[in-house]
Amino acid sequence: MARDSSAKTIKDRLTFLNVTALEIVNESHLHHGHAGNNGGAHFNVLIKSPLFIGKTRMERHRMVYAALEDLIPQTIHALSIKTEVPDD
Repeated sequence: MARDSSAKTIKDRLTFLNVTALEIVNESHLHHGHAGNNGGAHFNVLIKSPLFIGKTRMERHRMVYAALEDLIPQTIHALSIKTEVPDD
């Protein structure tokens, strides 16, 4: 999968969360030549979802990883996740 389509794939996979805000930043250029990288991209993701209300940070991250697990490590080498509940 090409890196330019990886962000769209991530977005599509996370739609089940009914996101109110989603930022996906490909930071692969900051990690060029990173040891152990098999070609997957580095992403920084911010997700706001009402489905995160009442969930711990670990539970929220597990929801995200479950949606993306088959993309790791070939498409996604590294993933930084920040999860928030929507503003009132």
